[in-house]
Amino acid sequence: MSEQYAALRGNVNLLGQLLGQTIKDAQGQAILDKVEEIRALAKSSRTGNEQDRYALIDVLHALTDEELLPVARAFNHFLNLANVAEQFHTISRFNDVGFCQLSPLTQTLKALSSQVQQGKIDPNQIADNLAKLHINLVLTAHPTEVTRRTIINKHVELSDCLAALERTDNLPFERENILNRIAQLISQAWHTDDIRRSRPTPIDEAKWGFAVIENSLWHAVPRFLRDFSKEVKEHLDLELPNNYSPVEFTSWMGGDRDGNPFVTAQVTQQVLDHGRWMALDLYSRDIETLSTELSMSQASDELIEQAGQEFEPYRAVLKDLKAKVSETVAHLGAKIMGNRSEAQDIITDISQIKYPLEACYRSLLKTNMGVVANGLLLDVLHRINSFGIRLAKLDVRQDSSRHSDVFSELTRYLGLGDYNQWQEEDKQAFLLAELNSRRPLIPKHWQPSADVKEVLDTFDVIAQQDASTFGLYVISMARTASDVLAVQLLLKESGCGFKLPVAPLFETLDDLNAGHSVITQLLDNNWYRGQAEGVQNVMIGYSDSAKDAGMMAAGWAQYEAMDKLVQLAQQRGIELVLFHGRGGTVGRGGAPAAQALRSQPPGSLKGGLRVTEQGEMIRFKFGLPNVALQSLNIYAGAVLESNLLPPPEPKDKWRDVMALISEKSCEHYRNVVRHDDNFVPYFRMATPEQELSKLPLGSRPAKRNPHGGVESLRAIPWIFAWSQNRLMLPAWLGALTGLQAALEKHGIETLNEMSQQWPFFRARLEMLEMVFSKADCWLSAHYDDALVETQYKPLGVTLRQELKQAIELVQSLSPQQSLLADQPWIKESINLRNPYTDPLNVLQVELLKRSREAAQGSSGDIDNALMITMTGIAAGMRNTG
Repeated sequence: MSEQYAALRGNVNLLGQLLGQTIKDAQGQAILDKVEEIRALAKSSRTGNEQDRYALIDVLHALTDEELLPVARAFNHFLNLANVAEQFHTISRFNDVGFCQLSPLTQTLKALSSQVQQGKIDPNQIADNLAKLHINLVLTAHPTEVTRRTIINKHVELSDCLAALERTDNLPFERENILNRIAQLISQAWHTDDIRRSRPTPIDEAKWGFAVIENSLWHAVPRFLRDFSKEVKEHLDLELPNNYSPVEFTSWMGGDRDGNPFVTAQVTQQVLDHGRWMALDLYSRDIETLSTELSMSQASDELIEQAGQEFEPYRAVLKDLKAKVSETVAHLGAKIMGNRSEAQDIITDISQIKYPLEACYRSLLKTNMGVVANGLLLDVLHRINSFGIRLAKLDVRQDSSRHSDVFSELTRYLGLGDYNQWQEEDKQAFLLAELNSRRPLIPKHWQPSADVKEVLDTFDVIAQQDASTFGLYVISMARTASDVLAVQLLLKESGCGFKLPVAPLFETLDDLNAGHSVITQLLDNNWYRGQAEGVQNVMIGYSDSAKDAGMMAAGWAQYEAMDKLVQLAQQRGIELVLFHGRGGTVGRGGAPAAQALRSQPPGSLKGGLRVTEQGEMIRFKFGLPNVALQSLNIYAGAVLESNLLPPPEPKDKWRDVMALISEKSCEHYRNVVRHDDNFVPYFRMATPEQELSKLPLGSRPAKRNPHGGVESLRAIPWIFAWSQNRLMLPAWLGALTGLQAALEKHGIETLNEMSQQWPFFRARLEMLEMVFSKADCWLSAHYDDALVETQYKPLGVTLRQELKQAIELVQSLSPQQSLLADQPWIKESINLRNPYTDPLNVLQVELLKRSREAAQGSSGDIDNALMITMTGIAAGMRNTG
């Protein structure tokens, strides 16, 4: 690694040495020597030494059953510690990655200031965009986080220790204490089970999401808003209001029931209670601290009247508020535990906390104590605006077929025929007639099936809440206007007293292409237009569209769908809010946040940003307060830039090029994945797809249909399996065919022009560059050699040849003729982890071989070691799903 990353390398070496000492103490010198031998061979192999590569394979395949587990654990822990060092380095005072220079937000604000000075942007336009800025980050329960929460907590403290080590005024004994604490944490992690003993429940997932908010975002958001206001004032000379709060959080944990039978109506209610309990507990701590701080007696008449006393009126108001909050916390705590309690449920609306604190704030300003008002009290008000009474609003998501099944069963009961067999026009007519009717549709004494009852129970839970509880109702696999109207009718039948926004999720290629038509049909209807009240939410699916058609075709379908919807919204005079269902990987729409936002169609962020944050990416982006602060800055800067300095409209010729790339890449992708009879057997032999079920990642099953084949496999395990054997197939298959067709018809000059002038196309190429930097042909070939039957091996050879050709082509389109030349930090990051990931890949091959040969008789140690290689490779790849 170059000297540019000396501080990072120093921390990796430090953590590695202390881990080595832990391994020696726990397993003995012989195991440590074996680990060091393997590590040295892996490093040499990465430099191109083929002799050492074969030696690496021989050593790993010769490990005894007793050696398998400690060696697998050693490299898993090496990778986790490398990730700790790398994540910390992005916020280190010795950071040399580039973050220590101008932040993305500062760069954007300075660029906007320059545009104002040159008369290219009206200052009022900037003020308007700042007022409308809205960033809604949606934390999902998608199972790609493989590291246990208990180990994550130790990693967070390790990061704190690395920060403490950077202090230049540490005394010798202080430095020694920090190093001792690091050694303790590493030893604690080593002696902790790497793998969960059981799958997390939806409640466990929700607690994990709430913990990220409590430990990181709770602290980061007020800092972000302070810094943001300061920078806007400095660069744009604009004053943001004190209640300015453009950041909001939503969760899918406990609300996403798409294919997850464990998310029931009861679970959703429990998650809502748990979120309110945790939020009120956090507010209670803040109110306690405020009560200590606000000891003054000088106050406004308004506050004195509210307090009922002139002596320390702030404390009187806060004492009363603290008592109500504590009473509610006790009530909810007992309810969650299933216990009876005399405590009352008092605080049910965030305004009950907000209004007394705002009165304190106004009083402090009126009595010339603004410096006090703008301290912790303002931070708490910012938290109230961003986190509400439940830390995060809850989205509810369900598959469209579950709603239509309700009406199918109901219409059969009522003697009206089978709703599922009706034409789309008849469905719409029926639904609209019932939506306009004042009488209930569902008979009181009807006894529906268990599945239908569960859907109806979910709507009953929704109806019992208020409008501030939920974000959206998301309909997965939405294909028609009737899918949206069906949910509206179920909301009406449940007696829901507020308008819950309903968002169709367009996620296959056909559905994305039909999205404009579906929304047009809805907006053409008078009832629906009145219900929408000028706002239309649409979710764009990145995962299933890429699984359906390949990354290049899916990317273009997503772009065109958004572009058409933006134009439709402008024509109809409505506000369009696009919700981006991105995953962490390229195969699921993943890309660096700023790059992804800049590559969207012009105007697509006018309604704000709503985006999913999934699995391990939640931890990498928001797991530490300083990292979360950085991520929020990136998002804010990118959204402002997209709206005020939008990317160019693509030329017609560019659209023709992308249409050709999309057509040819999709055709090739589907020919391989759907129509090659050898593909499915090869996939299941060459990857640990079938063994992934042993890994207790999340509460949701890996398949929508447990009896289905690859077509029913969810996008996450589909991506996860291919990342394990380093072929990374879903993220690039079809790209070569599409790009070659474009080159032959339109020439290199056109593609270079697109790369230089169109952020969307440049982003496609950079995403491929990242994938190619993580892919590895020799490791993929090693999986094939050991695990794939002879008749299926030619397919692997063909795919690797295609991968090599794709790499060469993308390199030729890169300005520097090399991968990731514009992103040296990502390149160094991958290079840092490869010598630790490679041994796990080779070891996984041996474990898969032993496990499959033993069939049902494989030992617990082999299965455990196999799961650890999966988690380790996931840590090495950084974004697995």
